[in-house]
Amino acid sequence: LKCRSSNWTAGGPGAPRELALRLGRPRRDAPRGMGLLTAAIAGIDGLTTRFFGCDAIVAALLVYVVVRLWRWLGQDLLSSFGSTPKVMVEITEEERSRELSDKRKFDYASEWGKSKTTVPCWDPSTMDFLGEMPVTTPDDMTKMVARARAAQQKWAESSFAQRRQLLRVIQSYILDNSETIAMVACRESGKTMIDAMVGEITVTLEKLRWTTVYGEQYLLPEYRDSGLMNLHKTSRVEWVPVGVVGAIVPWNYPFHNVFNPVIAALFSGNAIIIKVSEFAAWSTKYYGRVLKGCLAAVGAPVDLVQFAIGYSETGSALVEAADTLIFVGSVGVGRKVMESASRTLTPVILELGGKDPFIVCDDCDPKELAQLVVRGAFQNMGQNCAGPERFIVYDKVYDAFCESVSTLVKSMRQGPPLSSDFVDCGACVHPPSLENYQRFVDDAVAKGARVLAGGKRNKEFPDGQFFEPTVLADVTEDMLIAKEETFGPILSIFRVKGNSDEEAIRIANNCSFALSSCAHSGDQQRAARICARLEAGMSSVNDVEGTTYLSQSLPFGGFKDSGFGRFAGREGLRGLCHERSIVQNRAAFLKPSIPRAIAYPANGKGTAFCLALNQILYGCSIVARVRGVVDIIRASMPVAGKP
Repeated sequence: LKCRSSNWTAGGPGAPRELALRLGRPRRDAPRGMGLLTAAIAGIDGLTTRFFGCDAIVAALLVYVVVRLWRWLGQDLLSSFGSTPKVMVEITEEERSRELSDKRKFDYASEWGKSKTTVPCWDPSTMDFLGEMPVTTPDDMTKMVARARAAQQKWAESSFAQRRQLLRVIQSYILDNSETIAMVACRESGKTMIDAMVGEITVTLEKLRWTTVYGEQYLLPEYRDSGLMNLHKTSRVEWVPVGVVGAIVPWNYPFHNVFNPVIAALFSGNAIIIKVSEFAAWSTKYYGRVLKGCLAAVGAPVDLVQFAIGYSETGSALVEAADTLIFVGSVGVGRKVMESASRTLTPVILELGGKDPFIVCDDCDPKELAQLVVRGAFQNMGQNCAGPERFIVYDKVYDAFCESVSTLVKSMRQGPPLSSDFVDCGACVHPPSLENYQRFVDDAVAKGARVLAGGKRNKEFPDGQFFEPTVLADVTEDMLIAKEETFGPILSIFRVKGNSDEEAIRIANNCSFALSSCAHSGDQQRAARICARLEAGMSSVNDVEGTTYLSQSLPFGGFKDSGFGRFAGREGLRGLCHERSIVQNRAAFLKPSIPRAIAYPANGKGTAFCLALNQILYGCSIVARVRGVVDIIRASMPVAGKP
């Protein structure tokens, strides 16, 4: 390894003795330590050249690449997948067919809420009636929890190897049956196959991958500093499964909303009972069979995962029975969940939605951003917890942004998602929300907003729950759609007057939600500075908000009205555990003892002893600590007439 300038030749005019140094032959004016270092490097370089035919730097790079490849291939792709059992699950005609025949149409207006003992199920894009599911009663919940506790006591003793194998079995099944899983999600929620592949399957596979590779290290005991008083002891935190996790999940992603908490709960050693939305109950029949098959394949108790179907009474019963509760839903229902949980002091993780800002600075190219903007706004018809709802656009690019986005939205095709692979926008899940979307549009228009695309229910498909993908321009902060969560297919554009970063940040933070956010600029550092000032639990620099969720190592959640607590990442796994702090002597022969000065009965020197000890351990100077040593010796001397 020789350092030479390309403009010099060895021994030529001005050649600085092979440019400062030739390894193994240090310059005479080099410090002695530098000479030893260069000699050592030369020795290593000679060995690598002799045995591997390359110098030390190249060898180090090769070792690094091999280690990284092994971590990726060895631990991720090759980790026992060859021995992973295959799971076969029966699939019904409704679950495998793109189009159904001989199905009556469900009439929400006249049929919903008629029965308190069953939940009706239907395809929101065709209104095909899919049958009914029995409601889980409070008595049923008591029995489910008892079965879950019995299963969890066995599962808590399982090894991480068995838990990893379970996740691999689930991952293998998803990869082998992705199309069926996506079709069931589409039939349940009206989303397109692309929306299902991205939002249901890809993110679930990434969570499985991350948990399989990294989950164990965050659940093993964590050793920490013992402090000066406990130098003779070790200090550690252990993560103990809470027992039975309850999860109340919404209807927007019927597959991922189930498997997301299941993965974390099972890997952390818990059982889980999932209360799905009454608007997404039908798919649990198939997803439930999948989970039971995967559990059985690795010898795990099948009662580790159970589903509860029903209305508010079912949810309340789960809140009261669970050891920890995950709730994903609206702010109003979240407050009721907290109120119910307070009676049993049940810990709660709340994710209550958002109104995410998407800032577009004056140095952006709207045409380049258009596809990203529209995908972010209309993925899953805008029914996303973390998705952009407020597009805050600078004056300079405002008109070009409105033109580019509205042109693209007008070209999108809407219809029943399973009828064609060329459908861009599907249906909406929640019938009452359709009326709410119209309320938002009408209020905005009445206060001065312009409708650039859509703005009403799609009359081409009167049988389905379709609202046109909508673009609203000139939205202002006094409009309802600027304050309330939209959770639907409406893209709202706000103008930033004066192209001011301060004004954009003010608009973004003038909101009761704080879940996710993003900022876009031709200067990445500028976008990063803006993101750093946004009130949000998550932020993405020069990309759409949802990219943070693709990094499953990161915690997911927000603050303000978006809730508290986190799922995903190490925080999500540990959030389903009790923390147990343990101190232990470093050696068995070390025994605890109480110094005589502070033992019972008091000998009058306890205070002096404690003052001296604090000086020894925490004194601000050497003199103070030496004085403490002297004082503690005095305080430890026997007292006349005292034992």
